[in-house]
Amino acid sequence: MVVPHHATGARLARHRLADELAGLVPPALLADLVAVLAELVGNAVRHADPLPGGVVRVAWRLRTGRTGPLLSVRVTDGGAEAGPRMRAAGTDAVDGRGLHIVAGLASRWGVDRDGLGQSVWAEFDPADCRPDLIPTG
Repeated sequence: MVVPHHATGARLARHRLADELAGLVPPALLADLVAVLAELVGNAVRHADPLPGGVVRVAWRLRTGRTGPLLSVRVTDGGAEAGPRMRAAGTDAVDGRGLHIVAGLASRWGVDRDGLGQSVWAEFDPADCRPDLIPTG
């Protein structure tokens, strides 16, 4: 999906992801996916240039694995002079924790760059995550 390179983009992506995956993945996993996607879109809006047309591209993929759903989310923007990186945030800092949240909730995350911009992605494998994310029944 394509969302505006604006704060509303994170809300639109969050709601669409939640609507499409509700009932397909455990609620705790869906909450983590929504939080990570909102963080990645928010970071793209705050720190990166838009893609042509003033947009950010958002995608997710659901596959079935042996232990349950395997999911990935990807946010593509026009890139920035300095790429995404985790940074230290003091207890009084108002920002700087976003990629720590992503790293804490996702099984793994990373950045791909090409001539058009950059994509920040996160993967979720319930076998690597919290026990409440593994489906039962």
